[in-house]
Amino acid sequence: MPLLLAEHYRTARQSLDRARLRTLLTITGVAIGVASITAVLALSDGVNRVIHRQVSALGDTIAVVRPSSAQVSLADLSNPTPRNAYSTSPLSERDVEAISSLPSTSEVAPLMTLSGSVRTTSTTPAESSILATTPNLESISDLKIAEGQFIDSVTRQNTAVVGAQLSVNLFGTEQSIGQNFFIRGQSFTVIGILKRQNNPINYNNIDFDHTAIISLESGKLFNGGVAQIQQINVKAQPGTDMADFGRTIDQELRGLHDGQADAEVFTGREIAQPTSQLFRFVSLVMAIIASISLVVGGIGIMNIMLVGVSERTREIGLRKAVGASNMMIVSQFLVESLIISSLGGLLGFIGGYFLAFTASLFIPYDPAFTWSVVGWAAALSVGVGVIFGLYPAIRAARKDPIESLRRYH
Repeated sequence: MPLLLAEHYRTARQSLDRARLRTLLTITGVAIGVASITAVLALSDGVNRVIHRQVSALGDTIAVVRPSSAQVSLADLSNPTPRNAYSTSPLSERDVEAISSLPSTSEVAPLMTLSGSVRTTSTTPAESSILATTPNLESISDLKIAEGQFIDSVTRQNTAVVGAQLSVNLFGTEQSIGQNFFIRGQSFTVIGILKRQNNPINYNNIDFDHTAIISLESGKLFNGGVAQIQQINVKAQPGTDMADFGRTIDQELRGLHDGQADAEVFTGREIAQPTSQLFRFVSLVMAIIASISLVVGGIGIMNIMLVGVSERTREIGLRKAVGASNMMIVSQFLVESLIISSLGGLLGFIGGYFLAFTASLFIPYDPAFTWSVVGWAAALSVGVGVIFGLYPAIRAARKDPIESLRRYH
């Protein structure tokens, strides 16, 4: 058996060497397909790794309360600041106070989104979100300050923290401490700049890079002195059973809302589930698109093998005349197909490695080359070789040796 495989390999090399250009083009086609899928899988694994780390960091302590009619959807995640979301939220400051008084509660931060634009006297309104909240949001949501400080209990009401990109849009720079902008004609002074965000799980549904954050008291002034709260972020005490904690919050809110189940509590992996679903869906779509190029490469293998069968009809006839079985002929052509697909797969994996790292320069996630990615690349390469090489191999084996010799005599 080893001698037979060695003979098949030697014959395959000679055959492929006689059609170098066709062979190289076919290998390139397979390589492009494998590279595309490898890059997609590596980037997908990289994002999933970040999501897992973030869930591990947040899942043990964070609960999120939202109106029951405002569950996160895929559309919310692609547009993190829906203008009309939570327009009739049942959540109020009384709910915030009740949750704060629970024994297992460590910190609470209400989120109140406001309509309106952010602008300076010399710029057109900038694309932005306006969020009114309390100082606890910084620690609960792990927001990082690049310059200045976050809002606190001693800062004036007409102060704000802005996202890095909003600062650039308004003032042309990320260093805008002390600059002024307007919300509905009210002037605010920038006291802090947020670092750019790169967390895939945005359970606040806020694009902080384009957000102006003001105090809850300032936000209430734009709403007739009433806090229209769209979300409550809750941080539990260490060691708290989050499932029990979520049920306790739900019971507390039902008691305040006359038994109505008009709010939902999300804890642990429930927070990350919409984001995970979105990334899985996007990865699946990208993988399907990348598979098209792999199929094209496979068709290239089939084409070059069919041409080879046609050109080597006399050789096939001679081999069958001296005793070669159909299985030996099939295995001979499958070896040639596997050589092409394996070389394409190897080059494709290397190309996918560099493609993924090049893509990571433009997105905030690093690719992860796990053994599963290596396994998929190898399996796809072998699979393409076998699937698209089998028909030409069977066609070669079915040739009548007498007819083949007579035709090329």
